[in-house]
Amino acid sequence: MKAHWVFLIVTIVVIVVGYAYLSGERRGGEEAMTIISVFKNGGDIPKEFTCDGEDISPQISINNIPKDAKSIVLIVDDPDAPIGTFTHWIAWNLKFNGDSVSIPKAVPRKTSIMRQGLNDFGRVGYDGPCPPRGHGKHHYHFKVFAVDRNIPLNDGASRKELERYLKGHVIAKAELVGLYGR
Repeated sequence: MKAHWVFLIVTIVVIVVGYAYLSGERRGGEEAMTIISVFKNGGDIPKEFTCDGEDISPQISINNIPKDAKSIVLIVDDPDAPIGTFTHWIAWNLKFNGDSVSIPKAVPRKTSIMRQGLNDFGRVGYDGPCPPRGHGKHHYHFKVFAVDRNIPLNDGASRKELERYLKGHVIAKAELVGLYGR
């Protein structure tokens, strides 16, 4: 009988912990941080934000930023690229006030609202989805991280440099996945 109760308690703990993990990162009862854009999670990215359109960045809203966040980091990548994960945009130290921030549409490569790094096209800033023709739809992951410190990197830093500053300092994260094929 005692083993039955232990099994039941362990099962309940696993379910509760699993639910908390799957429903987003939370701290101290705060709601999970969220990211929204002009496309829905799992939906198609409009052509204007791709290499077949204007190739401008979409508007992005980040909500429920934890109170102890000092910096917001954005990483956009394509894990379906034939050469492996391909980085389309990295940005950090987004200026925010309160628990939300909105990144405007068409962020220029040089801006005062955040720092931007080198993408895998070899340029600073955003370069949109541009999968090989006939390669099917790719998944573009727009990932945001709330970090407990400012990132002391200048524009043009690499993703690898940025990720070193994230280690052990991420306090919340959220992700939005958009699709695009040619």
